[in-house]
Amino acid sequence: MHEYSIVQSLLDSCEENARANSATKVTKVTVKIGVMSGVEPELLKTAFDTFKEKTMCEDAAFILNIQPIVIKCHNCAKETTLQKLEYCCPECQSIELDVIDGEDMYLMQLELE
Repeated sequence: MHEYSIVQSLLDSCEENARANSATKVTKVTVKIGVMSGVEPELLKTAFDTFKEKTMCEDAAFILNIQPIVIKCHNCAKETTLQKLEYCCPECQSIELDVIDGEDMYLMQLELE
């Protein structure tokens, strides 16, 4: 379960940012997770809630924003947010695509005290 190592890295990053901004506490952590990131959102939340104890994030709210797949078609140049994980352009049915968003996980926002 790689979510545990992801959470440890996330907590380290939160504490590093808090110290860099002279904060003593993290009150909110917002993360964006792409549907193709390979990260299971519920496992990540459970891991965060488990490992945040006795850290600067102990009382922090954990907000997950799920990012759908955004593609750009090579054929018709249309940029589209896919509603289903069908890997083709909904406009022209081409499979020659670039994935623009939805494959990564990002720490988007921290609220500090």
